[in-house]
Amino acid sequence: MARNVLGKHLALVGFMGAGKSTLGPRLAERLGRAFISVDAVVEERFGTSIAELFEARGETAFRELEETAARDVLSRRPPAVVELGGGALGSTGTRDALAEHAFALRLDVGPDEAWQRVADSGRPLAQDREAFLALYDERAPLYDHAADASARDLKGALLAAAAIRFGSHVDAGGDAVVADARAAEAHRIAASELVDSKTLAEAERLWDALRIDRSSTLVAVGGGTTTDLVGFVAATYMRGIDWIAVPSTLVGQVDASIGGKVGIDTPQGKNLVGAFHWPVATVIDTSLLETLPEEERRNGLAEVVKTGLLAGESYWELDTEEMVRSCAAFKAAVCLRDPYEAGDRAQLNLGHTFGHALEAASDYTISHGHAVALGLLAALRLSGLEDDARVVQDVLEPAPVAVDRDRAWAALQRDKKALAGRTRLVLLERPGEPHVTSEVEPERVRAALDTLIA
Repeated sequence: MARNVLGKHLALVGFMGAGKSTLGPRLAERLGRAFISVDAVVEERFGTSIAELFEARGETAFRELEETAARDVLSRRPPAVVELGGGALGSTGTRDALAEHAFALRLDVGPDEAWQRVADSGRPLAQDREAFLALYDERAPLYDHAADASARDLKGALLAAAAIRFGSHVDAGGDAVVADARAAEAHRIAASELVDSKTLAEAERLWDALRIDRSSTLVAVGGGTTTDLVGFVAATYMRGIDWIAVPSTLVGQVDASIGGKVGIDTPQGKNLVGAFHWPVATVIDTSLLETLPEEERRNGLAEVVKTGLLAGESYWELDTEEMVRSCAAFKAAVCLRDPYEAGDRAQLNLGHTFGHALEAASDYTISHGHAVALGLLAALRLSGLEDDARVVQDVLEPAPVAVDRDRAWAALQRDKKALAGRTRLVLLERPGEPHVTSEVEPERVRAALDTLIA
């Protein structure tokens, strides 16, 4: 079974009325892929509708045409979002092509709801309710067997495509567990090893302590520090083993543990040594947030506000479960369409260029969330969005920090995202429309930085 959609087609399967043709184009847009309907391919090849093909040739002949089209589409590159007809999985050839080339996502719909959606659609197999319901029962096992995951809506589809699931941390699985001490104590987690930093020394200690083989799966339970470290260890141990992320902080659940970027800090800076090593699963258990200290919650809320500004949605106003789900789905989409940080993923640094400079100038005594909140203020002011800057001020209440101004400016100029010596910033045309630029005059950048310093 495919673990995630990276390098594979995202194939939508499910019964009539599941919403494949409605959700598919929206999903393709979010993933930066083409949308291909196998039915539309068949219709284009033969210059007639599916209903007319059914009537003229019969279902058996139509299924042969459908299989040929499905196998052709699934063998193409680059990967797309592919909609398969409700009966397409009746073909062994189509199922084989699906298993080889695609991540199959079942769109769930109950039989009665499906009938309500298609009863008046004129579809050949939706003329009689009893026959329709019998066909639903007949096909359900095919969907169950072929699907790598299931979803009911756009956010659920994006999460499934990135192998992110919501559930209990107890059910994460894995062969060895590494946790941070706070999470292990607060939630009685039996961990093989405890960690508290993401340094080369900690990585070396884990490499030496692990007693697992190349077929094993390593589990990381903790905040972004823990998942970064353990993911890096997994990426390098025996040249790479599987791992599962179980983020226990709000920062981790909405941002840090999503997207496959792992790494360690060095004396020269944060995350300077690392890799892209996607977890085989990310298990989000929001009950782990119940014991979170207030400072950690506020750290995470800064990333929630950042994500909401990028999405153009007030995610910070949602209840905890939906807030985390929305942020995780948004980041999953960005990272899936740019898995190795070649372009679009840069938007996720909104506020972070300034924030990292403040952290470095304070010798990392300032919390990450406080620094990011201040960084968001600077980015919004440079964007000319004073009203949104006031929202950040009201929600996050970041106070200017006492750090050396020259040291903060030097740290900002050393930012690893700089281009040809020019600072690259993520700004907003408006909420929901980010853009990356290196064209802001240095004097304006420094002035914006200075407003963040007491």
